[in-house]
Amino acid sequence: MTDPKPGLTYAQAGVDIDAGNALVDRIKPAAAATARPGVMSGLGGFGALFDLKAAGYDDPILVAATDGVGTKLKIAIDTGEYDTIGIDLVAMCVNDLVCQGAEPLFFLDYFATGKLEVEAAARIVEGIAEGCRLSGCALIGGETAEMPGMYAPGDFDLAGFAVGAMNRGAALPAGVSEGDVLLGLGSDGVHSNGYSLVRRVVERSGLAWDAPAPFAQETLGRALLAPTRLYVTSALAAIRAGGVHALAHITGGGLTENLPRVLPEGLGAEIDLGSWSLPPVFKWLAAEGGLAEAEMLKTFNAGIGMVLVVDAAAADALSDALTEAGETVHRLGHVAAGQGVSYSGTLA
Repeated sequence: MTDPKPGLTYAQAGVDIDAGNALVDRIKPAAAATARPGVMSGLGGFGALFDLKAAGYDDPILVAATDGVGTKLKIAIDTGEYDTIGIDLVAMCVNDLVCQGAEPLFFLDYFATGKLEVEAAARIVEGIAEGCRLSGCALIGGETAEMPGMYAPGDFDLAGFAVGAMNRGAALPAGVSEGDVLLGLGSDGVHSNGYSLVRRVVERSGLAWDAPAPFAQETLGRALLAPTRLYVTSALAAIRAGGVHALAHITGGGLTENLPRVLPEGLGAEIDLGSWSLPPVFKWLAAEGGLAEAEMLKTFNAGIGMVLVVDAAAADALSDALTEAGETVHRLGHVAAGQGVSYSGTLA
């Protein structure tokens, strides 16, 4: 008779349920700090509840968005700098929602890794909670997946899911017309698009992530991990002030591809490239990578993270209000007959 094989456990297969429970306990205070009117339950249930009436909506239209952070994650993994990548995740979703005219209400995250490291995961989720707090939405649920064999040691992936609402009839874009003014809001760096090219440029430069950044007073890795700017609060205030016809979040595809998404058939955008200065990080990327101007404008935000298409009569007042709200506002150009984006001047 052969001896029976020893019994196996889930932990021996590489999944630590206790670590998952420890993570939930660790992040509960951060999630609770994002509570807002409408939240009906905390973390831990099979689903999360949200009351639209309690949030102030009688006849709401729901808007949903999902996104990730792209290969910017690789820099976070390589440097061990985890505190702000969650802000990026939230920003990529809620900045899209506000372009529809919606107020972000709640957020859910998906975090997947080969082996759950509670401290690293908690820092990531705490960053997500901070992004939610800054944009006025609640972190009401998510999923942590420990999947041995699916990821290399130390690797992880992130996805985010945001739901917002607007009153019926308030959807954007609406009313865009020839002569509307384009107000560009300054970015906080590369944000969360184009990082496959960024990483190639860094590789070409020969610099390590812990080397001094040629364009900032910090390490290269930390400088390139500057989180995506959250435009929600200022953009919603501008919408409520009146005169905003459309908003375009400048992500992958840059100004060249994102601005036409909010313009009706027969209308294009004319932009003066001399109306703002290219931030130092983009000047370095362009020089080190030998990047053509057209490549910069189609790959990166090039210093403009959000564009508001506004009534010409309201442009000055909205620009002043956005500046007072902390935004750096550039009058980029205007809407004109045609299609796509046409540029004058040069990036400098």
